Amino acid sequence: MKMKINLCRQEKDKELRRANRVILLLAVMLAAFVTCFAGYRLNMKAEAGVQQHLAQEVLRFHILANSDSEEDQELKMTVKEEVLDFLEAEMPEQQEVSETKDWIRRHIDDIEDLCRKTVEETGADYPVNAAVTTCWFPEKTYGDVTFPQGNYEALRIEIGAAQGHNWWCVLYPGLCFLDAANGVVPGEGKQKLKNVLTEEEYSHITAEGTFQIAWYFPSLFGGKE
Repeated sequence: MKMKINLCRQEKDKELRRANRVILLLAVMLAAFVTCFAGYRLNMKAEAGVQQHLAQEVLRFHILANSDSEEDQELKMTVKEEVLDFLEAEMPEQQEVSETKDWIRRHIDDIEDLCRKTVEETGADYPVNAAVTTCWFPEKTYGDVTFPQGNYEALRIEIGAAQGHNWWCVLYPGLCFLDAANGVVPGEGKQKLKNVLTEEEYSHITAEGTFQIAWYFPSLFGGKE
């Protein structure tokens, strides 16, 4: 009889320990989730702050193709090259982003005429529109630098229906004129960004990876791996 009672007590103790372990596991998981969510909120807030400042310090270049056909995409790249060649040759090196915007606005008709001429020379018959305007960009990576999503001012060129994949770069600081084909923005380009951003903001856009939390649970259930 005593043996049966002891066995019952042992079973109850095991059940209680098992329940306690489950509760402990759930508590750890909840704490980890709360920590992860809080970190995510802080990261999003920091990113929004970086984007707002970055948007005041850069001017982007955004060109949209008529469609995703091979011909229209090739035309987009041809127009892009012509515009960048023109800007690199004619636009003086600016000390402030406002100076770059002002220069492009003063020469917007020249840029638009160049685009139309380029389109016509390829045998296409698309209208072209060019303007300095505010555009919403998703998160974009240029080489090893990532720009947060948000609204930025840009030289925006629309070819035809402007329904095709777009191409973009940064006109100020002049990252458009640097070779980032190897997937890394050259040191000169990074230095230009560093000059207009705070140290924290610069670290944010050049940091690799995203916010992560790793969980490690000891053997709460007493089992062996």
